Amino acid sequence: MILADVFELWNNIWPAGAIMIGLGTAFALVLLIASEKLKVVVDPKIEQIHEALPKIDCGTCGYAGCGQYAKAIFDNPELIGKCSPGGAAASAKIAEILNLQISDSGPKKRPIVHCRAHKDDKTIYAQYEGIKSCTAANALANVQACAFGCLGYGDCVAACKFDALHIVDGLATVDYNKCTGCTACSKACPRNLIEMVPFSQENMMTVACRNKENGKTTRAVCRVGCIGCGICAKQSDLFKVEDNLARLDYAKYVPCEKTEAAMNKCPVKVIIYRGKSAPQPAMPTEKPVPVSK
Repeated sequence: MILADVFELWNNIWPAGAIMIGLGTAFALVLLIASEKLKVVVDPKIEQIHEALPKIDCGTCGYAGCGQYAKAIFDNPELIGKCSPGGAAASAKIAEILNLQISDSGPKKRPIVHCRAHKDDKTIYAQYEGIKSCTAANALANVQACAFGCLGYGDCVAACKFDALHIVDGLATVDYNKCTGCTACSKACPRNLIEMVPFSQENMMTVACRNKENGKTTRAVCRVGCIGCGICAKQSDLFKVEDNLARLDYAKYVPCEKTEAAMNKCPVKVIIYRGKSAPQPAMPTEKPVPVSK
């Protein structure tokens, strides 16, 4: 009796099992055919280009990630050289993969912080107790007397993936031995104090200030702020004073006696060097005179 029941059960279920196996096989065949028909063939050179990139997806090249940039280079080799973190080494390797010769793309760009004021150099109106962010502090008035200088809360430090930015005594400071020129720090600064500058020399001269107030006001809030006196412009035509602020023409800069004279005669010592082996900048003896709000 039991054996008869088993046979009866088997006769009832095997057709359904056979149908399920048949459907599974059919679907598998359909998927296999579809995968072959719809398969996107990726040129192996794109993978090789991707391997040559640093794969940090920083976006400096203008693309969302290294994968997209690799595909763009394969389609248009003129885009080689836009990866700042990879630098010349990555560009050379990619050119080799594509069997191309590339020309010198010019001086590499590195960030310069256009401020040199540490805590004791500037007038502080009040102790900021809010979110430790330059963007947040910048939204408030009267935190520090200079409305143009470095706030020192480290938005640039947080943005840098290479540990090349640090806050040193209240001032954003670049470690040029680690910097790759990825531009993340310049994009993060809410006061646009960090500029990507073509380093034609290992150490670049710069006017480390963005204050556009008149000389009297600037002296009152910072002892290392540009006062727009124009002494530098009288020494070298590479300097110009606009909106009470001296500026250096980086594209034409070449170290010479005139630029050195401009730096040495600057009364507030705001003209300094930045770079891997930059000398310690001179300091003025005057301190800022506090002003009322």
